[in-house]
Amino acid sequence: MSDLALLGGKKAKNKPFPVWPYYDGKEEQALKEVLESRIWWRTPGTKTLEFEQAFAKFHGARHGVAVTNGTAALEVTMAALGVGPGDEVIVPNFTFVATASAVLFANALPVLVDVDPETYCIDPDLAEQAITPRTKAIVAVHMGGHPADLDRLKTICRRHKIALVEDSSHAHASEWRGKRIGTFGVAGTFSFQSSKLITAGEGGMIISNDNKFEVQARSVHDCGRMPGKWFYSHYIYGSNYRLSEWQGAILNVQLGRLDGQTAVRHQNCRLLDRLLREIAGITPQKLDERCTRNGQYAYIFHFNKKEFAGISTERLIEAMNAEGIPNQASYPPLHELHMFRNGQYRKRLSGKQATGKHAFLKKKFPATEKAAWETVWIPQPALLGDEEDMHEIAGALSKIQKNAKELR
Repeated sequence: MSDLALLGGKKAKNKPFPVWPYYDGKEEQALKEVLESRIWWRTPGTKTLEFEQAFAKFHGARHGVAVTNGTAALEVTMAALGVGPGDEVIVPNFTFVATASAVLFANALPVLVDVDPETYCIDPDLAEQAITPRTKAIVAVHMGGHPADLDRLKTICRRHKIALVEDSSHAHASEWRGKRIGTFGVAGTFSFQSSKLITAGEGGMIISNDNKFEVQARSVHDCGRMPGKWFYSHYIYGSNYRLSEWQGAILNVQLGRLDGQTAVRHQNCRLLDRLLREIAGITPQKLDERCTRNGQYAYIFHFNKKEFAGISTERLIEAMNAEGIPNQASYPPLHELHMFRNGQYRKRLSGKQATGKHAFLKKKFPATEKAAWETVWIPQPALLGDEEDMHEIAGALSKIQKNAKELR
């Protein structure tokens, strides 16, 4: 009989990983308080306001605007920056679709560029090369929790007088040079969807140290109202992106655990770095020395199938699952998504943008292709385990590597 669990052998991992989402009596009490207050709506409530303030302070920001989800956070940010028809926003090709769709929502063109082949974050050189007179912003995605090169990106955006937006949906509590991410640019956006590092099922946040931007973002998220003005005054275009009191209450409790959980994930992943480098064919996502703490939404590693008897990434994932090691799907390249290939994205554009040629559709994106199809992601709940769990993850991968020929 094979040693591999997929082929009838014993599983490498039997002890369960920590459950997610995690909650205890504190969440129950917070929800009970909202229930009994009968104030479930954000506008007259206090829970979401308290969370906005606490989350912003935690990340070193003056302002926090809580919204319905991470996609909404990006959409509100685009609107608050004044991004509109004819404009361009540079985004990495390797990210979730919302990074690009938020730009399309503003009727502007997302310009896709390749990523760094070691960190899988946007390549600053390629981002700068893509800047045109129509460029309004660069969106840096902190992939898997690892910050993009914020030194370079901040310098580039300052030089070209464009906005830097940090898509931080993977990176709650991550640090760059000892400073928490989210305020290196005009705005940082976060997601609280169920898999994220703190969660209320859904939810999002925008943080900023820019007073003018905050007023615009708060107005956009609340039907165009302005703080302190009459309730039925609507000064600019806006919509209803407000977060409920229920979610604000849960998230404020979850925030209280974030610092400690981040420390555990970061430490466990540095152990995984050491263990997995010993396995032929596995290369962990690079940890830039300027990244002083990685929130680790996922542990990402590159898989060289030549060292695994030529098996596919899908086959490796199948074998890992059988051994008891969970996986999370990687993102496909944006330029390969149906909406870009079938031209549907053009319906959000106007004028020459709607009919013109867009170079990114014909470009090659070697680093994105590698990241999309040759990496494996271990989701963050597994990273909240103990050292034994990390050794068992490494043991399972070593076992698969040694017996990979049986999987062909």
